[in-house]
Amino acid sequence: MTFFVFPPPAPTVLPVSGGGLFPVRRVFCVGRNYADHAREMGNDPDREPPVFFTKPADAITTLPTVPYPSATQNLHYEGELVVAIGKDGSEIAPAKALEHVFGYSVGCDLTRRDLQAAAKKGGQPWDMGKAFDFSGPVGVLHPVEEIGHPSAGAITLSVNGIPKQQGDIAQMIYPIPEIIAALSKYVHLAPGDLIFTGTPAGVGPVIKGDRVEIHVDGVTTHSFTLV
Repeated sequence: MTFFVFPPPAPTVLPVSGGGLFPVRRVFCVGRNYADHAREMGNDPDREPPVFFTKPADAITTLPTVPYPSATQNLHYEGELVVAIGKDGSEIAPAKALEHVFGYSVGCDLTRRDLQAAAKKGGQPWDMGKAFDFSGPVGVLHPVEEIGHPSAGAITLSVNGIPKQQGDIAQMIYPIPEIIAALSKYVHLAPGDLIFTGTPAGVGPVIKGDRVEIHVDGVTTHSFTLV
């Protein structure tokens, strides 16, 4: 007889505007996708192709409170537009890429910046700087049928009501169709996959008690408090 040796974990899900739940399969993130942020991190946006890294599915959280992680003294926020994949495919052409999108939300790529910096310096993986518990707060998912495909609009992040990041998703070095096309050369994308599309300049530290709010015009707003 085949059986689970312990109960399998509940799936990670995102609430969908209008009803339903979106089960999260995998989480991909794009690094250095806004020129001003690439420069503030010491990189050259004119010479580097898209950089992808991952978070585990259970790093995604919709809770209004997020635990401040262990093993860091320098936790940073990175506000982003999030793409939810609803149709599978690989080697996807940019002209067909948007056909694979279910919807959009906003998220925060929380980063243990001190751990990431040490890993970069040592030529090591970023995992413990990026892929920890509750490192991906995400808001309500809005289907394409509701909001269309956003290609321009303000993206902002505030901490305790004070603006910290201000940009426009039209400033992405690689727009959404190109992100999907590039990523699908490496992996077979499938329904349930999320893509964090990069962050504009202005990243910085947060501490316990800070309230973070991310907004993209025409998409949604999401906020959480670090505890």
